[in-house]
Amino acid sequence: MNTPDPTTARDAIVIGGSAAGLSAALLLGRARRRVLVVDAGLPRNRFAEHMHGVLGNEGAAPADFVRKGREEAAGYGVEFLDGVVESVTESVVDAEGGLTVTLADSRVETARAVVVATGIADELPAVPGLAERWGKTVLHCPYCHGWEVRGARLGVLATSPMALHQARLVRQWSDSVVLFSAGAGPIDPVDARRLRARNVALVESPVVEVLGDGAQVTGVRTADGQVTELDALFTAGVPRPHDGFLAALELPRTDFPMGLGSFLTVDQAGKTGHARVWAAGNVVNPMATVPMAVGAGALTGGAVNGALMEEDFDLAVADTDADADADADADELADARP
Repeated sequence: MNTPDPTTARDAIVIGGSAAGLSAALLLGRARRRVLVVDAGLPRNRFAEHMHGVLGNEGAAPADFVRKGREEAAGYGVEFLDGVVESVTESVVDAEGGLTVTLADSRVETARAVVVATGIADELPAVPGLAERWGKTVLHCPYCHGWEVRGARLGVLATSPMALHQARLVRQWSDSVVLFSAGAGPIDPVDARRLRARNVALVESPVVEVLGDGAQVTGVRTADGQVTELDALFTAGVPRPHDGFLAALELPRTDFPMGLGSFLTVDQAGKTGHARVWAAGNVVNPMATVPMAVGAGALTGGAVNGALMEEDFDLAVADTDADADADADADELADARP
């Protein structure tokens, strides 16, 4: 694995070394850019033993996916640094413009562009027995884990009105689905009728405990004392993007649909409100799965290289003009001599 050379000027620093970050780094490395990936080693899917729905990597362990991605990117000269970024600020070192990335250990790196791919943290419901089974039999994404629990007794623990959509979706994988609806607030009678029409049961009493044997969910206990037996439980945490280190840049933000919170505003290619900062993956889209993050990272990597390419030509033209001006001044001085 390539280790960072502190004397190297970077074309790009990628902050975050999972699906989106590695994808962007791979593309930039193949474009012969000088790239450093700074990775805190805390991908969102680290709680899961396997990934699913990832073409070419079906059933792979998340850690193996990252290891393979690192090896592939390193093959094109991409360097890696394990660490936590504390801040990204305008560079006072590079007269031509750039960004300074400061790590928690006070290490400082500079680059012409930064790609933010730090993902999110899922702030889970504060229900005893839930967090320790997260990613195992307490699940979030039915596209990622639904097949593995198909036909089982499934529950959906509501944390917002979005849970109604999640319950309808989960019904595709099992005909035994219970929606624990307290966290969604009052349910419209039309929505309740639609759910019951496909035999989705509704339980209004709040869930007070997730029951289980080790990592395996066996049921939930509600506030009225009732126990509902289950084989797996779907829920959604509150997504918290890892982007606080960008505070000094005061980048624009946008409220994500369905009340999922505030995220960096980006265009289709991941460009933020700063000319040298891009973002991709869960840090700007909490709904993105691994393959979606990989695609977003590749698109962003191409956009970054394109921007750097145009800047390279702009600088070359400026240098040519400066040389021409210098030659003209020299000629004038020569003509002025007696």
